[in-house]
Amino acid sequence: MQTRIQELRKVNKLSQSELADALSVTRQTIISLEKGRYNASLGLAHKIAKYFGKAIEDVFIFENEK
Repeated sequence: MQTRIQELRKVNKLSQSELADALSVTRQTIISLEKGRYNASLGLAHKIAKYFGKAIEDVFIFENEK
């Protein structure tokens, strides 16, 4: 799954550490989300979207399953 987390973070001039602290997760979690190595739980996805004032679909790009 792809995300717009890095883009949104940079637009808001946040470091990975600052975003991690705001979301109560580790910096490694943010790195993994940005690189697509980790899929956020529904709860974390909601928290991230709410933090940026976006809908989940505006932050996370869901690929169609065949």
